[in-house]
Amino acid sequence: RYNGEIGDIVVGRITEVQQKRWKVETNSRLDSVLLLSSINLPGGELRRKSVEDELAMRDYLQEGDLISAEVQSVFSDGAVSLHTRSLKYGKLAQGVLVQVSPSLVKRQKTHFHDLPCGASVILGNNGFIWIYPTPEQKDDEAGGYTANLEPVPLSDREVISRLRNCIMALVTHKMMLFDSSILYCYEASLPHQIKDILKPEVTEEIVLEARQRLLDSEG
Repeated sequence: RYNGEIGDIVVGRITEVQQKRWKVETNSRLDSVLLLSSINLPGGELRRKSVEDELAMRDYLQEGDLISAEVQSVFSDGAVSLHTRSLKYGKLAQGVLVQVSPSLVKRQKTHFHDLPCGASVILGNNGFIWIYPTPEQKDDEAGGYTANLEPVPLSDREVISRLRNCIMALVTHKMMLFDSSILYCYEASLPHQIKDILKPEVTEEIVLEARQRLLDSEG
């Protein structure tokens, strides 16, 4: 299970809308909390939240929505309080969620990576990894609440599926997950079909190649 630390980037799923707060499943022992006062309103507005905002909470986020957030504080019982005060956090639109052990996610300066293969990943410190098509333009107007639900082209879906299987391959061999290890594994998997990546002999070959490239790059 995930033990929160202040400043961690997490990906979570809204499980309940309560008075002035949302409950979020983040793979830890207790549900995390996202307070109404800890979010940016649509459009990036920062102001005191009113009764109208309380009534409109479900319009922003409802049960089942996935969000990216940052850990703001940790309560004495270990529960985590989140915030989405910067425009890079907020509701996640289309992509694939992969759940891994939090111990395999390497702590880095940034956990948001646009990979050169055309997809982006958010590596949540809580072991939830979100893979999605890299947006063409950074849409700051929406303040993180308008989910783009346009159909995702097949080529993007193939890249996302390949990345997902590569992450599963790295997890099988207990390798740390960060931008370079995922990218090297992705590149090593290109000669193979997406569905073959999870065959044990192919998994092993790809992961060994990725591991060797990591060692080479570290000199």
